[in-house]
Amino acid sequence: MEQVFEFEGLCGRTLHVWLFINVSNSKDILQKLIGGQLPVECVFVNATLVPDLIVLRAAAHKALTADQRQRLKTKSLHSEMLYNISGSKHIGETLKRFGIAEGSQHLLVARFDASEEDAAAIKAVVAGQPVALEQLHTLTDTATVTKYYKISPEELKIGSLADAILCRIAARDC
Repeated sequence: MEQVFEFEGLCGRTLHVWLFINVSNSKDILQKLIGGQLPVECVFVNATLVPDLIVLRAAAHKALTADQRQRLKTKSLHSEMLYNISGSKHIGETLKRFGIAEGSQHLLVARFDASEEDAAAIKAVVAGQPVALEQLHTLTDTATVTKYYKISPEELKIGSLADAILCRIAARDC
C-alpha cells in the first residue's frame, strides 16, 4: 500500500508514503518521536487534515527545495515537510495541529528516499491497518480543515479544498 513519488530536478529524490487507519498506538509513537527513539526518521501526518495527496507532494517539494538551498526553517527535512503542509508560519502550532497526536487514528506516514528496511521499520512501528492511498479523501475532516486554513465557503465555490490549501502553501512565504 506504499506509494512513491519522484521529484524531478531535485537530484532524483523520492518520497515514500503510507496510509494507516484505525491506529491504536499513536501515544506510543508520539513518545518515541519526541524521545528520538524511532528506528528511522519519518513524518507522521494527521490524515484527516490532508484532503488530497497533492497537498503532501507540494509540501514535500517545498521542503526538498529548502533543503537544497540550505534554508530549512525546522530541524529536519521531515519536520520541514510537516511545517509546509500548513499555511501558518508558527512552527510549534503546525506540528501540534498537523502532526501525530495521542488520539490520532488515521495517519499518513512519509519518508524521503526510503529503503526496503526503512519501510519495514515504519510498518513495524505503526499498529494500524495499511490501506490504499486512494482512500485518503474519505477520511477528511472538512470542518476542521476549513477552520485551520480559514477557507471561506465562497472560495470553495470556485475551487476544491485541495486547491485552497495549495494556494496557502505556495503563498505563505510571499
